Amino acid sequence: MTRPRILDPQAVPVIGTDEHLAAVAPSRLTAQSLRLRFSEARSWQPEIPGDTVPAGHDLSAASVLVPLVQRPDGLKVLLTQRSVHLRDHAGQIAFPGGRVEPEDADAVAAALREAEEEIGLPRSTVDVLGLLPYYTTVTHYIVTPVVALVRPPFDLRLDAFEVAEAFEVPLDYLMTPAHHQRHEFEWQGQRRQFLSMPWDGPDRDGQLRRYFIWGATAAMLRNLYGFLNA
Repeated sequence: MTRPRILDPQAVPVIGTDEHLAAVAPSRLTAQSLRLRFSEARSWQPEIPGDTVPAGHDLSAASVLVPLVQRPDGLKVLLTQRSVHLRDHAGQIAFPGGRVEPEDADAVAAALREAEEEIGLPRSTVDVLGLLPYYTTVTHYIVTPVVALVRPPFDLRLDAFEVAEAFEVPLDYLMTPAHHQRHEFEWQGQRRQFLSMPWDGPDRDGQLRRYFIWGATAAMLRNLYGFLNA
């Protein structure tokens, strides 16, 4: 079965939001609370483990950094918008990350290296909290999300070949299911869904614009929501 190619996800109909679900309490969205949660061995299963990969396709290991920037007014999620010419997920909003290379000691090392290469985020500012479960993508990657706190100040240096823009979204906004939209479409006779988390915020020029967070990035954020609310 071929994978669906969604050229304009914002045009896919919204069938509802998850406003009936409780937002993560503000007391759980502090650096101290996150450290405690990741130190616990509480049982939990991700709501969205990823896309189904057809039999016979090998999966490549990848990892992404989920950077939570410690700002005075609360934690912010540092995200990127991928350059439009890239082969996979062109123009989409993503976490910094990529393929695990042979020289990487593990998924954490890969995520830190990719974040440094893509956006110039210094490793010295990053405090890794822990890992979320694997997430499989339609592009045949098995991705490890590495959640970390990031200490300002830092100056980002974007690799223009891979990254068009970097921006921050309040964590409490993303951890509120009322902002999680469910889209549904038909593909090869089956109904399929994906999540989006649209956010209106200032771009690099200070102009208000809509950032359409969807697909794998939205799914991993939803899994973070489930983890923090478990």
